[in-house]
Amino acid sequence: MDFIFDSFRTSISLILSLDTEVYHAVWTSLIVSVMSVVFASALGIPFGLILAVAKFPMKRLAIVALNTMMALPTVVVGLVICGLISRQGPLGQLGLLFSPIAIIIGLTILALPIITNYTLSSIKGADGRIVPTAMTLGAGRFQSYSMLLSEVRFGILAAVIAGFGRVIGEVGVAMMLGGNIRGYTRTMTTAIALETSKGEFAFGLALGIILMAVALVVNLFLNIVQQK
Repeated sequence: MDFIFDSFRTSISLILSLDTEVYHAVWTSLIVSVMSVVFASALGIPFGLILAVAKFPMKRLAIVALNTMMALPTVVVGLVICGLISRQGPLGQLGLLFSPIAIIIGLTILALPIITNYTLSSIKGADGRIVPTAMTLGAGRFQSYSMLLSEVRFGILAAVIAGFGRVIGEVGVAMMLGGNIRGYTRTMTTAIALETSKGEFAFGLALGIILMAVALVVNLFLNIVQQK
């Protein structure tokens, strides 16, 4: 138990002393996570809306595929993206491998099905009379669907936060596509994995505390917004 308490005290000291390496990993994690959720939301919310309201052939198959992608293994995403952007891949000339952009691409793919599915579920649970009523009152199709999204905004907010929760704790994609380069692509999760394997338990614990604090703040934000 002394080991645990000593490590906890050391981790608190690292946090309070504003250790450069700790906070660089935190900053990198937040940047790649936020950017990937922004891109996934820009794609996933319209996709969810289309799947909910549009009628097209093989729609049921598309929804099944979306549900399957919810359980997409992270190592598979990392492997496919790595094959595309490695030097031997078709996009190798862009030099994206082992960069924050590569991590953002991988995390976007992971968050996209979650945000799309939550958006789809929120819209399906809404009152089906919203769009017809809006169009009857003279609203255009774009305005009607905007009103529909406004009515389910809390569900969409939950979708975005669920996507953020999915990517902020991701290890596999960040490790495979970012390379865990110190001061460049090292995130909180990859730093925890590396430092713990080196026996630096206190350093990993400090990052773990910050990671949990970030998750707590995000969930508190959702709770406050829902109450308002």
